[in-house]
Amino acid sequence: MALDSPVLWLALLQIIWINVLLSGDNAVVIALACRSLPQKVRRTGIVLGAGVAVGLRIIFTGIVATLLALPWLKLVGSLALMWIAVDLAGPEEAGEEAIQSSDNLWKAVGTVAVADIVMSLDNVVAVAAIADGDWFLLIFGLAISIPLIIAGSSLVMALINRFPLLVWAGAALLGWVAGDMLLGDVAIIERLGEATTHHLHRIVSAAGAVLVVAVALGLRWYKGRRAPHNDLPA
Repeated sequence: MALDSPVLWLALLQIIWINVLLSGDNAVVIALACRSLPQKVRRTGIVLGAGVAVGLRIIFTGIVATLLALPWLKLVGSLALMWIAVDLAGPEEAGEEAIQSSDNLWKAVGTVAVADIVMSLDNVVAVAAIADGDWFLLIFGLAISIPLIIAGSSLVMALINRFPLLVWAGAALLGWVAGDMLLGDVAIIERLGEATTHHLHRIVSAAGAVLVVAVALGLRWYKGRRAPHNDLPA
């Protein structure tokens, strides 16, 4: 894909946007893991941990992108991506997992790297789906977006809190990509034919976006009704 292609730059912006939306907790994990380090090496721990996390995430995303070329796996990936999108826009769960801090630089770096990979499985699937096997998009998109998360996590979260529509738009985008991924499965193309899948491309992609938003809204409404109300007069 040529560097001056609008399609390439649109996909790159999608990767950065989705990765930032799905990585809101990663900067928190990095801060918690490095909080016990001496002040003079804390920044080094954050940078090294983030660097190792970037490298590992690129490798894992490349593996997932390669596997998605196998029959039926894009169908599975599509369903997984829809669930990720619903989870992104759905009701937030209370409580956070405890992240152990360390006063040893390399132990802290290891904690950051492992925690980032464990927490980034959703990012891996989403970015692999958008990149569709293009290694330039994988590497460049992740290399740009992860430092943005680390350096500007507070700004990013403030923007998301200020404009909640960004989260919903991101979830809808993931639903669109999931629908597109489903029709790109080799097994689906063989059964429906290229002409039919091409004709259904926009319809199924739009249906994926609408389905994700509808399910997320439904879950928010359902959990809102089940939540205990503490507004009774004392």
